[in-house]
Amino acid sequence: MTRALPTQPVIPSGFLADSPQPVLPAHGDLLLRPWEPADAPAFLSAYQDREIRRWHTRRPATETQVRKWFDTYRQDWECEKGGHWAITHDDGQVLGRIALRGLDFDDGIADVAYWVLPAARGSGIASRALTALTVWALDEIGFYRLHLDHSTRNHASCKVATKSGYLLEGTKRSAAVHDDGRHDMHLHARIRGD
Repeated sequence: MTRALPTQPVIPSGFLADSPQPVLPAHGDLLLRPWEPADAPAFLSAYQDREIRRWHTRRPATETQVRKWFDTYRQDWECEKGGHWAITHDDGQVLGRIALRGLDFDDGIADVAYWVLPAARGSGIASRALTALTVWALDEIGFYRLHLDHSTRNHASCKVATKSGYLLEGTKRSAAVHDDGRHDMHLHARIRGD
């Protein structure tokens, strides 16, 4: 019997945690920056929006709870579990959220999630933020594959994914619970070299 040789991780452990979470520029005067305590009101108000509530069943109820989420986000970076950014104008106004989650350094794989506030929709902010995060994660950090999923009923999210170069790979049947029940989910991915 031949034993498999151990492989090296795609990304070495400690690669992210050894540095502070970066601020990432995106096209059109956008910045992706770590969440700050002062962002709690904007973050909480996002979850009052009907469309964001439609796609997210896990929601904060108070600013105190939001700040606890922000603490978890900082811990995620320190433990190399994920990165969570506010999408902002360069003047600091919060426009949305983007995250890299479920980091698998051995295989170089991560999951992406995003939302934008109502006033920011339709102006390409989500796709510009997703493109900036993708370029950073694939080209600078060395991830091999990034994937995201969304309800098959969420046509706006599908447009953001495809506009940002995430190819539709298929449909995961009855894969997520939303307020109105189980939804089929589209799976999109982008790999290094796409």
